[in-house]
Amino acid sequence: MMAWDAAAYLHFAGERTRPAADLLTRVPLDDARRVVDLGCGPGNSTALLRARYPDAEIVGIDSSSDMLAQAREAVPSAAFVEVDIATWKPDAAPDLIFANAVLQWLPAHEHLLTRLMNFLAPGGCLAVQMPDNLDEPSHRLMRSVAAAGPWARRIDDAAAVRTRIAAPEIYYDWLCAAGGEVDAWTTIYRHPLADARAIVAWLKATGLLPFLAPLDAEARAGFLAAYEGEIARAYPTRSDGRVLLSFPRLFLVARRRP
Repeated sequence: MMAWDAAAYLHFAGERTRPAADLLTRVPLDDARRVVDLGCGPGNSTALLRARYPDAEIVGIDSSSDMLAQAREAVPSAAFVEVDIATWKPDAAPDLIFANAVLQWLPAHEHLLTRLMNFLAPGGCLAVQMPDNLDEPSHRLMRSVAAAGPWARRIDDAAAVRTRIAAPEIYYDWLCAAGGEVDAWTTIYRHPLADARAIVAWLKATGLLPFLAPLDAEARAGFLAAYEGEIARAYPTRSDGRVLLSFPRLFLVARRRP
């Protein structure tokens, strides 16, 4: 079972918060009474929502008690609920459902997005950002290192916990069919990080979790050492001594027709 670590996640808080801020700038709601931060994590996205909508009732939803404990400290004016996002439904129709870097962990996106759109109040918005990096070296190397080492049987098909992101046009069609006016775009962030070890540290808090969870301490150390060696070869040092982590992301904003 994956254990989310809020402190590890927040080690790169600025880089992780930037896509949430970019998503929020495209939400076409001047005001909102009810806002849901779906998969709120440690509250960095919730803080953005509170700043944008100071008078709103904001509820953060997450399945990790560690993340929620951090979120409650970060944004004490919001309410936070520990619940499985796959089965969550709101008590009242939200004006905004904000889902930053969470829906990639859930399957059946056509059904999921339709379900979320149906929860919205008329004129409300669903705002989604999802990493689309499964074909980047960072994630291809996770799979190859997992398959090649003595830990292969224990890790099994860890990559299956992530849903492969479809083309933006597919999401556009799904959300239009669900009654939305849709804005869809992609961005590739290129994050300057100190070195290969920093890339591994970034991913230990997210993408590497399902690969590391089945391993004991010795196997985990061996896997991480092998993975870091491959990462160092895949991400060469740039002219300033750092490395660049390329990180594609998909953005979707759908406004429910009144």
